[in-house]
Amino acid sequence: MNDRSPNSRHLCGLDRRDFLKAGALGVAATTLHGCGDSDGAYPASTPRSLGSPPQDPFAAPPIENVRIGYVGVGLQGTAHVQNLVRIDGCVITAVCDIREPHATRAADIIEEAGHPRPTLYTNGETDFERLCAEEDLDLVYTATPWRWHVPVCVAAMENGKHAATEVPAAYTLDGCWELVETAERTSRHCTMMENVNYGRAELLCLNLARQGLLGEILHAECGYLHDLRGIKFGDEAEGLWRRDHSWTRNGNLYPTHGLGPVANCMDINRGDQFAHLVSMSSPSRGLQEYAIANYPEGHAKRAETFALGDVNGSLIQTVLGRTIYVVHDTNLPRPYDRINKVQGTRGIFQGYPDRVYVEGRSPGHRWEDAEAYYEEFEHPLWTALQAAASGGGHGGMDFMENYRLIKCLREGLPLDMNVYDAAALSAVCELSEISVANGSAPVEFPDFTRGKWRDWAPWPIVGA
Repeated sequence: MNDRSPNSRHLCGLDRRDFLKAGALGVAATTLHGCGDSDGAYPASTPRSLGSPPQDPFAAPPIENVRIGYVGVGLQGTAHVQNLVRIDGCVITAVCDIREPHATRAADIIEEAGHPRPTLYTNGETDFERLCAEEDLDLVYTATPWRWHVPVCVAAMENGKHAATEVPAAYTLDGCWELVETAERTSRHCTMMENVNYGRAELLCLNLARQGLLGEILHAECGYLHDLRGIKFGDEAEGLWRRDHSWTRNGNLYPTHGLGPVANCMDINRGDQFAHLVSMSSPSRGLQEYAIANYPEGHAKRAETFALGDVNGSLIQTVLGRTIYVVHDTNLPRPYDRINKVQGTRGIFQGYPDRVYVEGRSPGHRWEDAEAYYEEFEHPLWTALQAAASGGGHGGMDFMENYRLIKCLREGLPLDMNVYDAAALSAVCELSEISVANGSAPVEFPDFTRGKWRDWAPWPIVGA
């Protein structure tokens, strides 16, 4: 779906950025109450009609055959459709996209897989509302531009459907709270499809942590380091909207790919919680220089200016005192990297390249290739699904996340990532902007679980 509209700059945060520059210290101070239980105070952005979080992670009644409405079938949405048609127990019965050829392409994929041709919704940016209201569905799934994630999920839940969204689930605190509030009020799932949680190396690291090989986990480093200059300036797909966010926002715009897996290793929202964050950004140079190098003098793209610092570093401390460094780097020339470091009292896992050091097991002061650990410590989910996931996108992790979502819905299980996880990870977006705008001032995380994180059990090592 296209994110360009006459007021798209406003929707990407223009007024909010002015607000952050002018008065975010007051908001940051208000946000400091977010993790406290003493007076029941929450950030100013908290909705006032919050229900109560469930005593245990939410599980809905089982659904024998999950009927899906898909909103936004561009590149990533189409990849999800291709995976879902290969998973037993689900069927896509409705597809929505503002580009009719995209919707038709998805319908062809569904029909060619042996399913009935879905109903198409292609009447503009908000036609997903009609899909949610009219279709008899169990799940609405969105892979739209970022600003539509919250509206699509809310429309789904308000109409009795579970919701699944691409990342980030929201990029404002208001949006995070709206998802939490709506999920609680409607008793519907709202999950963020963080595919990196299902990467082979990430699952190996999680299993090593769960088996105790790394000792007590104390620190992690992660991020999204990806040269997106060509994509941001493209005239199709994400180029139609992603660059716009760089005009007015300065912070960590895309934290969840790196943060999701290490948060699992640290049992975030399941025994520990993000407490506060400090963030700083480098100067903004990469996009401006790219435009000058690639467009002729007088071209409109050469006149654009960008607030987004080329490299943003955010440091999170958890309630238990552990630390996480999260970096965002998408405007400079570089190879792809997510860092994926998890460090404990007995050992360390480090990505790019994947390697392990375990005291008493590894050669002294020398890394071992992670391949040496797969035979003994391969995550059972990967062992069971590796063949089926082959060709499923991003090394198979896309297939695995879809498989797990459908399995949990069919069996009435809590989802691997619930709405509180989606909100906590996505909150880094605006919290980092607030911190950057105020000289790297510390900003506390809201407690989206309202204390339930102390009681919920860690995500188990699951099989297929």
